[in-house]
Amino acid sequence: MPKKTNGLILYGALIFGCLLALQSNAADYTASQKDKKFNPDKLKIKVGDTVNFINDDNTAHNVYSESPTNHFELGMYRKGQARKVIFDKPGIVEVECLIHPGMKMTVEVTK
Repeated sequence: MPKKTNGLILYGALIFGCLLALQSNAADYTASQKDKKFNPDKLKIKVGDTVNFINDDNTAHNVYSESPTNHFELGMYRKGQARKVIFDKPGIVEVECLIHPGMKMTVEVTK
């Protein structure tokens, strides 16, 4: 039995190490919401990167994506508040605001 446990511990440590390596290479980006627009409206990032959606507008926003590769819904938040999303799969992600249908952003996530 101890040999299996040691193997599981080693396997767990290996997975943990890989996750740490992925995170250490990850980058952080910022997407502002101002005048009912995303800035930038196009962003190219890599798998594992984080986008911080900051509301710099005088109105509330609800940022979401129904894209199959990175589906999320950040809820409503007001000026000065922010929400983060880690993009964990490659693909094109269409980001929108539930409250303001004209607000659109495209995030291209590459390997």
